[in-house]
Amino acid sequence: MASPLDWLRQGEKILDPVFVPLGYRFHLGTLQKGSGGEFAIGSYEKGDQSVELHFRWALGIVNYRIADQSLGHKEYMRLLGVADQAAYPGFSDDPLDGFRHLRSDLERFAEPFLTGKERSRFPELVRESKTKDKSLRKLP
Repeated sequence: MASPLDWLRQGEKILDPVFVPLGYRFHLGTLQKGSGGEFAIGSYEKGDQSVELHFRWALGIVNYRIADQSLGHKEYMRLLGVADQAAYPGFSDDPLDGFRHLRSDLERFAEPFLTGKERSRFPELVRESKTKDKSLRKLP
């Protein structure tokens, strides 16, 4: 049975065509164990910018990061106004489909982030996300 590290390595082959031409390098973490079982984290990095991938039984958390600010994939797609068009996470029995769905979203919607064109707007998006979170907590 493949480990989360093995699945991330296979997912890397699916995502490399999006990241590598833009100068990103994949960094694979170590196998870790949590209450839900083994998991692994990998990230595509270019300078202080990265996309972090968590894998346990399938691709799970996907975070976009610039310096010390980050947004999760679902929230980022919402802020871009494309949440209803996003393919990730999708539903499938094939653990690699999460990578395929993410690749589709990256190709269709994340070019400004991946190329660095979004750098000046990213802090604003993070603030907007936090403002939304605070307003939701105040509801009765």
